[in-house]
Amino acid sequence: MDFLDYAFMQRALLAAVLVGITAPAVGIYLVQRRQALMGDGIGHVAMTGVGLGFLLSWSPVWMATLISVLGAVLMELIRWYGRTRGDIALAMLFYGGMAGGVMFINLAPGGSNANLTSYLFGSLSTVSQSDVTAICLLAAFVVLVTVGLRRQLFAVSQDEEFARVTGLPVRALNLLTAVTAAVTVTVAMRVVGLLLVSALMVVPVAAAQQLSRSFAATFAIAVAIGVTVTIGGTVTSYYQDVPPGATIVLLTIGAFVVLTGLATPLARRRARAAAAARPVPDPAECAIPASREADGTVGV
Repeated sequence: MDFLDYAFMQRALLAAVLVGITAPAVGIYLVQRRQALMGDGIGHVAMTGVGLGFLLSWSPVWMATLISVLGAVLMELIRWYGRTRGDIALAMLFYGGMAGGVMFINLAPGGSNANLTSYLFGSLSTVSQSDVTAICLLAAFVVLVTVGLRRQLFAVSQDEEFARVTGLPVRALNLLTAVTAAVTVTVAMRVVGLLLVSALMVVPVAAAQQLSRSFAATFAIAVAIGVTVTIGGTVTSYYQDVPPGATIVLLTIGAFVVLTGLATPLARRRARAAAAARPVPDPAECAIPASREADGTVGV
């Protein structure tokens, strides 16, 4: 536990725990909506915010949050109104976000592509106190939305038409989900990195679904997996001097593989138990002939 003696590790672990909570908490709604790669797209857009932050000498985290939110809203508008050519528009948005980030950071005084590395793949030693403050505030927003509005968000994610009929503000909730996903990306970029954050939003949810089909249980298990792998990856990267983002993602995939292996025999055992609990039909020779049942001669 000597790593706790260092201030940068204390900040990194706090950020890791918050990322482990928020990423799966948002990811479960994205998986339900079949938008598993949305986090990856927002990560591309957030690069422009990081570059602008360096160019304007402002916090890259807060600037990335602003640009990510605008990008997420634009993505949702494209989904609504650009159904025929929406994929092309989204591709332009994603690649434009990457190109904008590279351009802005090279225009910044003393800036270079090397400055982007810690934001693309995560870095323990560069998590500052101001980053931790921003991450705490943003994570609080994400938890408030994903837990406080879980029933409404789940209803919209499952069936938009049904949710609309019941009177829910579907478009407003869809926008809120997109904005929350954008905030989550910026929360995670200092630990996991913009290019890998989508994995932490999706894979823990997929792993949790191997053990449970109920929403509440899947939510809880996914968050538990997220916290475990982020802490484990952060500590491993300290001792082994390996990239934290890559380590966390590989641990997450490993958890998915292990849980899938455990869930397969469990599912078979449940299926056998369910089959054994079903009532056994009468043998053919004991069954009442349909003709006798029809003419009323049964029991005569």
